[in-house]
Amino acid sequence: MSSLTSDPNQTDINTIIRPPYFFISGFIAIPYMKYYYCFLCFVYIISLVGNTFVMTGIYVDRSLHSPKYIAVFNLAFTDVCESTALVPKLLDMFLFSRQLISYNQCLTSLFFVFLFITMQSFNLTILSYDRLVAICCPLRYHMMVTHRSMLQLTGAAWTFAVLMMLIAVCLITRLSFCRSLVIDSYFCDHGPLFRLAAPCSDVVPNIVMSYLNPSIVLYFPMVFIVSSYICITHALFTITLPQDRLRAIKTCTSHLILVAIFFLPVIFTYVLHPIIPTNARIINLSLTSVLPPMLNPIIYVLKTEEFKVSIKKLLRRGAQRAVTQVKPT
Repeated sequence: MSSLTSDPNQTDINTIIRPPYFFISGFIAIPYMKYYYCFLCFVYIISLVGNTFVMTGIYVDRSLHSPKYIAVFNLAFTDVCESTALVPKLLDMFLFSRQLISYNQCLTSLFFVFLFITMQSFNLTILSYDRLVAICCPLRYHMMVTHRSMLQLTGAAWTFAVLMMLIAVCLITRLSFCRSLVIDSYFCDHGPLFRLAAPCSDVVPNIVMSYLNPSIVLYFPMVFIVSSYICITHALFTITLPQDRLRAIKTCTSHLILVAIFFLPVIFTYVLHPIIPTNARIINLSLTSVLPPMLNPIIYVLKTEEFKVSIKKLLRRGAQRAVTQVKPT
């Protein structure tokens, strides 16, 4: 399938060639890859169950109806959507050898996968802002971080992410694909897709977007998060009581773990993209796409004290209801 091409004779200065399908190449010459795809399926199921559990817990327990948990709920929702947009189609393509994808399906997949990845980054940035205000301005926290402000931040993030992805997709619709139709990735990845049109179209706007999007989605949020934790570290040294300092540190550890799991592998891959082999890049990005959604609920349940208290309360309430129902009247 690596010889799949469009008809170059159709190329005209005023003609846009949109092929009926693309071929997703996936991994190249790696044996026993079906075991890896089964592993991704297992991770997807855990991610789906874990994030649904987190969203249900936040929705049911009124003590978690705080501004911070608007962002946590949104992160869990985004994790479910991102995994669902990527993993089922990936398994269908490579486990059942259905690697052809239509032009419209390809652009739709690109839009939603990158939309939810972008929102993961923005959600972690919003949570970083929450921690910054909570530790550096504790007396003003309830004035600065309200339900309204958190909903406004989340809504603005969704709006901006949708606009970014619409621009990226619209710039691809103006391209002609008159040569190879093989996408060297595990889904309709933005970079490998628009580079297929380089012999036939002006891809300079797409190249600009390929540098602009990672800057907005990865580098700027990472700079803000690092800067916020520099301020948080300085504030921690001003806390005199060790138990108060320890409590403040605990509130940040879960967020820091999520930030490291999400940002570091992706930034590493983008920075070293020219020298990383295709298979290594695909493995790194595919794991980065599925592991954070699986680990996010586990980390929040194990590391956040108020969430653990809430879960114990819900389990105790459920056990009491079960006992009440089995008691004879």
